[in-house]
Amino acid sequence: MKLQFPSRTSFRGELLPLETRPVGWAALVSALGLQAPVRGPSCISAKHVRGSRRRHGIWSVFDKRYDPGETFVDQLVFALRHENLDLLILKRAFEVAEPSALEAYVRSAPTGATARRAWFFYEWLTDRTLDLADAPGVAAVDALDQQDYFTAPGTLSRRHRVRDNLLGTKTFCPIIRRTDALEDFIALGLAEKAGEQIGKTGAHLIARAASFMLLADSRASFAIEGERPQQSRLQRWGDAIVEAGKRSLDENEIHRLHAIVIGDDRFTKIGYRDDGVFLGERDHNHEPLPEFIGARADDLAEMMEGLFACNRRLATGEFDAVLQAAAIAFGFVFIHPLADGNGRLHRCLVHHVLAKRGFTPTGMVFPVSSVMLDRIDAYRSTLQLHTKPLMDFIEWRPTSDRNVDVTNDTADLYRYFDCTDAAEFLYGCVRRTVDEDLPREINYLRRHDEALERVMHTVEMPDRLAQNLIMFIRQNAGTLPSRRRTTEFSALSDDEVTALEAIVNESFAGFEAGSL
Repeated sequence: MKLQFPSRTSFRGELLPLETRPVGWAALVSALGLQAPVRGPSCISAKHVRGSRRRHGIWSVFDKRYDPGETFVDQLVFALRHENLDLLILKRAFEVAEPSALEAYVRSAPTGATARRAWFFYEWLTDRTLDLADAPGVAAVDALDQQDYFTAPGTLSRRHRVRDNLLGTKTFCPIIRRTDALEDFIALGLAEKAGEQIGKTGAHLIARAASFMLLADSRASFAIEGERPQQSRLQRWGDAIVEAGKRSLDENEIHRLHAIVIGDDRFTKIGYRDDGVFLGERDHNHEPLPEFIGARADDLAEMMEGLFACNRRLATGEFDAVLQAAAIAFGFVFIHPLADGNGRLHRCLVHHVLAKRGFTPTGMVFPVSSVMLDRIDAYRSTLQLHTKPLMDFIEWRPTSDRNVDVTNDTADLYRYFDCTDAAEFLYGCVRRTVDEDLPREINYLRRHDEALERVMHTVEMPDRLAQNLIMFIRQNAGTLPSRRRTTEFSALSDDEVTALEAIVNESFAGFEAGSL
């Protein structure tokens, strides 16, 4: 099956480097007209390239010696050997390719690792069976190379002699590449580090720190959505977060959490939506201007079951808990299965996975939403890095109620995604929580307790009044505000005020600079 490559100097609006042509995934997409984004495309140079490979903008430029040829199988083999695995492109290429081409390739190399992997992926992704006898009794190979990808426990496919170590199933399957950043994060042993910090701290202090961190996370999760909920709603959401990981993740649990986050269900259906959903603005006629469109309502049930199956698969074995949380939480928000509340449930799922896996210390909530709020630009960029390229392949029309109706088959856009960037972002949030937020909260409470004890020893007053005194002094750059001095603290002498200010300042000396 020889491919016909359009003669052009650009690919989807991106100029090709001089004297190059697309190769691998980009070549397959270009020649076959596949409806899928190409992330990190490759091209072949007509000349030699120093070091065999170099970067040129978004392109990976390969030396001319890597030129694989002009057939479908040539480009497929190049992609599987030299590029990051893209299940979306792979499936769409298999759907239009002639099965005979792949059959001939496998017959020509029945024991070859790449041939068996291509065969496995074809039958796994398409539910079609090639006209091939089962593979001979050779050593099995991994579907994903463990040196390049994070993998699940493998299940042997005897027909292909390939171990299925993918993170999910064909209905939902993220990919997470082994990057230096993720390897470095994992090597930090953040769960153990958090446990050691807590082990050095009294139970009462930890309980208070956990309470404050939970409140901060709950407020931040609503703030990210631009909401300032009533205290009762905030409390209900905090209660739900505290229970994270205590129930199995399934449709019933999503339903329960959704009811909590929405509260008033008179105008929002609880559970999976029945129509479209989009993020973006509206024009002057209130017509939708979507920046992102969620999966079609008809695809949600199967896709979410795939997400739950992926979660169960990663929960066994030694798969890293933060990577699991990234795959499930970001996979959820990319699908966008609810009419409203997707963002908050997405962040709640981070807590669910970390608690279920025992990564988070018992009774403790890592305020990842607070970190996300502080890093809101990076958070949004992480989301848009995945979602923005999908919009070119989603066909939609406005509905009479000014919603969106997707008119093409988009399910695979949400089933298969590279979660590497999202995993790196989430791990960065967890690291800041363990390295900064948790010790800072404990440090603050220790200093506060010291100040409170000394204040009460200096001047006898109600506990709440003493706490307010500390707060007012800290909020006013180390001095008691004049208005407070003449109202609730008017009974204090000037010498007492000076002494109390000194106590607070000494107790919190250096704290604002971040010393622990």
